[in-house]
Amino acid sequence: MTLVLELKQEPDQRLDLAPLVPHLLQGKSAAEIAAIQLQTTRENCAVGDIFDVKLDGAFDKIHFKGGSSRLDHLGAGLKDGEITLEGDCGHAAGRAMSGGSLVISGSAGPFAGSALSGGVMEIKGEAGDFLGGPLDGEIEGMSGGLLIVRGSAGARAGDRLRRGTIVIEGSAGDYVASRFIAGTLIAVKGAGALPGYLLRRGTIILGATPELAPTYIDCGAYNLAFAGLFGRFLRPYSKPAAELLAKRLNRFAGDTSVLGKGEIFFPG
Repeated sequence: MTLVLELKQEPDQRLDLAPLVPHLLQGKSAAEIAAIQLQTTRENCAVGDIFDVKLDGAFDKIHFKGGSSRLDHLGAGLKDGEITLEGDCGHAAGRAMSGGSLVISGSAGPFAGSALSGGVMEIKGEAGDFLGGPLDGEIEGMSGGLLIVRGSAGARAGDRLRRGTIVIEGSAGDYVASRFIAGTLIAVKGAGALPGYLLRRGTIILGATPELAPTYIDCGAYNLAFAGLFGRFLRPYSKPAAELLAKRLNRFAGDTSVLGKGEIFFPG
């Protein structure tokens, strides 16, 4: 069964949707869900003030009909089940998600997938800055799971990534994979300036020749067995990423200004 939340109109203030995940709503009636208070920037409001609530029995899926850039923390803390959104969303969608599936048909604001540790998150439009990155004061960004962006992503995608995989089928902005600790990031159409800035460990795969810092070392070109295996794993999720991994790739090691055990690959 599916809980359907249909947006009545464009919100006139930012709204925190973190309470609207399956494991927090199980056992509640439509009336109880409609009465839940949402954190806002100005005036108090309940779920029923913003959405028409449609529910018939138990559910493990939530479907939002209608989106807005003012809808923050969509799917935050998701543990299991499925959330889908028709439209755009705001800040920190999928934050601290540890399982389940989150699919956004439009674009997402900054910090999408922040602190993601499990599950699969898909953004069919564009993603803002700091995709999968930490909030102020946090020392790690994403630590697991799979995050897919069908469009492009803003600056600093994958900042301080600790574990997990990010796939960007479009291009990434400047400083992609900055301060990377470990994990994998793929940008099928390339990236902006200085990818892998202060990269410690981890793997970055770019679809176009990047503007690298001078602290990277050319290690030659390879047909890697690992790339083929990883491509087969990713093919059900992203055919463009799998096709990129099947190519002969140049490898540059770095960033030697820090630990320097990371690597950046791109076609020759």
